[in-house]
Amino acid sequence: MRIAVAGATGNIGTLTVAALERGGHDVVRISRSVGVDLSTGEGLDTALSGVEAVVDVTNGPPADREGTVAFFGTATGNLLAAEARAGVRHHVLLSIVGVDRVEGNAHYAGKREQERLVSAGPVPWTIVPAAQFHDFAAMVASWTEQDGVATVAPLLMQPIAPADVADVLAEIATGEPHGRYVDVVGPDPQDLVDMARRTNEARGHSVKLVPTWSSLFGTEMAGNVMLAGEGARIAPTTFDQWLAEQR
Repeated sequence: MRIAVAGATGNIGTLTVAALERGGHDVVRISRSVGVDLSTGEGLDTALSGVEAVVDVTNGPPADREGTVAFFGTATGNLLAAEARAGVRHHVLLSIVGVDRVEGNAHYAGKREQERLVSAGPVPWTIVPAAQFHDFAAMVASWTEQDGVATVAPLLMQPIAPADVADVLAEIATGEPHGRYVDVVGPDPQDLVDMARRTNEARGHSVKLVPTWSSLFGTEMAGNVMLAGEGARIAPTTFDQWLAEQR
């Protein structure tokens, strides 16, 4: 198949491209670095010529709620319109587990706007809600680190290896549209603070972690909110296996 990946040069995009190419598919990369701009629509019609499926793993720049929703809304609207013109048969969107249960987070609001546009749009679709990636905890700690101290919310989640997400996306893109797919998560629930501590230790980075419900993540994300729903698909790679590769 000829399959396009939007956000192809990012972490998950690169892995998804690789997974599709291993399967023998012809992959079209959509990103600004190759002259295709989702925010303006520039280059989309040419890029999508002959494409049968599109996998959208785009990520937005940090912004407030209004700005994030506007970014994702514009980019997704442009992509879907171009897909309809090109006759694309399947749009696959990577989303987040629990995205409909968290109101105050700007990024989640943007992802909900994506989901709304995709589910109401002209192209048959699959939305894939995935858990946070294994490297998420250390990344969150890096956002708040100052003078060797970082605040991290004590979130419970069931993190997943990025390569496992890419494999699932590649599999789904080559099949028929599912509508809303089941949650896709890793094998074991984890605590975000413990994940950050262990990841930093494995990487040789010394930082004091202070568990707190900071402005990044509020108490509306506490408890089981971020954990998978019933019937979830469990990916194979454990956090411990991923962590061993960080040493």
